[in-house]
Amino acid sequence: MSDRNLRGFVLRDGSFTLLTLVAWSVLVQRGGSAAFNVVVGLMTVVAGYLAHEWGHLIGAWTRGSAVVIPKWTSPFLFNFDVGRNSRQQFNAMAMGGFVASIVFVVVIAATLPMHLLASKIAATLTAIGVLATFVLEVPTAWRVFRGAPLPSQGPAFVSTKP
Repeated sequence: MSDRNLRGFVLRDGSFTLLTLVAWSVLVQRGGSAAFNVVVGLMTVVAGYLAHEWGHLIGAWTRGSAVVIPKWTSPFLFNFDVGRNSRQQFNAMAMGGFVASIVFVVVIAATLPMHLLASKIAATLTAIGVLATFVLEVPTAWRVFRGAPLPSQGPAFVSTKP
């Protein structure tokens, strides 16, 4: 794992999340145009995606998984090394993303002022994102949990084992 690449992700994602929180603060305190509401709502959804990805990585780390950290410009925070990890490590990685998504949904439902356009955009698009997770990620995770081999294909997976 490249510490330099990981620092790039921490800086990128931390800065974006902080900027999103500042934008919400400005919106709640001072109001804003419809365009600003749209931007803040979209930023919130991106922050949710980032939380989901960090949840996957933290889940992987909790089991000592081998991961490959790409350059910070990648949309994926890491690649899971299916050649060097076990089923239990895969399950922990998968569960981490799901837990992070659930926590994010609870936080936005509990904290966002739902009368704002930005909140409605954030809530709607986050719901769509959660649905996409159920369609794209849950079936694979469920198959592996039930005994299927780890996935060998996909943009989030690599195998460095010869």
